[in-house]
Amino acid sequence: MFQRIGAAAYKNDLNNTIELCKSLGNPETKFKSIHVAGTNGKGSTSHALASIFQEHGYKTGLYTSPHLIDFRERIRINGEMIPELDVIEFVIKNKELIERIQPSFFEATVAMAFQYFSDQNVDIAIIETGLGGRLDSTNVISPEVSIITNISFDHTDLLGNTLEAIANEKAGIIKPGVPVVIGESQPETMNVFINRAMECKSEIFFADSNPSYFNTKIETDLIGEFQQKNMVTVLQATDVLISNGYKLSKFKIAKALSQVKNNTGLRGRWEILSEHPFIVADTGHNEAGIEMSMKELSQIKFDQLHMVFGVVKEKITSKLWKFLPKDAHFYFCTPSIPRGRDDNDLFAEAIENGFKGEACGNVKDAFLKAKSNAKNEDAIFVGGSTFVVADLLLFIEN
Repeated sequence: MFQRIGAAAYKNDLNNTIELCKSLGNPETKFKSIHVAGTNGKGSTSHALASIFQEHGYKTGLYTSPHLIDFRERIRINGEMIPELDVIEFVIKNKELIERIQPSFFEATVAMAFQYFSDQNVDIAIIETGLGGRLDSTNVISPEVSIITNISFDHTDLLGNTLEAIANEKAGIIKPGVPVVIGESQPETMNVFINRAMECKSEIFFADSNPSYFNTKIETDLIGEFQQKNMVTVLQATDVLISNGYKLSKFKIAKALSQVKNNTGLRGRWEILSEHPFIVADTGHNEAGIEMSMKELSQIKFDQLHMVFGVVKEKITSKLWKFLPKDAHFYFCTPSIPRGRDDNDLFAEAIENGFKGEACGNVKDAFLKAKSNAKNEDAIFVGGSTFVVADLLLFIEN
């Protein structure tokens, strides 16, 4: 499983997904969809769009990854996770097919989601890519609109080590005649998207270039200034959908954005767990994600900062240190997955880069140590990896 072991589980073509879907009767053709890719913000954007459609009375599917606590978080309808029985029945019914095709964990999960959305007759499904776009297993759908939130450095071993190369992979979700919304204009990537859109004869919209949203504060329950960029992308996408015949009201859109978490069950994005001491968890894990989290943290008032921090083995941490605060005390930890980087190894690299802290073993032990050292007016940040946040939420909720 890519989530657990990394690149060794990555399949770089769509053959398995195409064969799986064909054997299942092509369930992905039986519901309308919106496709969301991007380096950061695609999860928040997907949940916000799902909230909007739910608020308008649509039976709304939502496929995202990875999950934090329960596998079933990946597949939801109107915020409700797929029932355990449906997961079991899919596997039992398709066991021979799965054994014959030998799909990856992600490929099988995508097929399960498509089958579930088809069986449940959803009106629309918001589908988030897992990795990249062009060769991502979700890229067999023909959506109403394609969305690419932004481009930053992540999974460079698989997607390329320049912004142009990564953008080219994400641009692979642009389909002939399907409008595409780009969340952030970047000089290195704009032409990649424009050229792909021209090839596909697809209308292209750059959300951050839309004067309607300049200097506009969008009310949302998704905390963090960086969410404003995601909400602009969402509003641009709704404008495109409205112009293509969807009846979406400004009042219901505003209401939906004010209760995304409640409607869809989104977790782990700048999730505040306590006020005294201030404790926040955030799943940002690449350069842009960490930078945004640290900018948000810099606006909080506190005496001492405690950082519970862990990463996966393939993360190029040399590029992350410049965004992290040197005046914080770090509690390095190892996420509980095979590809989790050893906390002692991370600690040694941190010392070389002028940081102070200690290696604490697992996430639970690191968090408890930080909590025992933190005073009421201090702050604790938990992050560095989605899997660090997942371990924390699993600990505090069990």
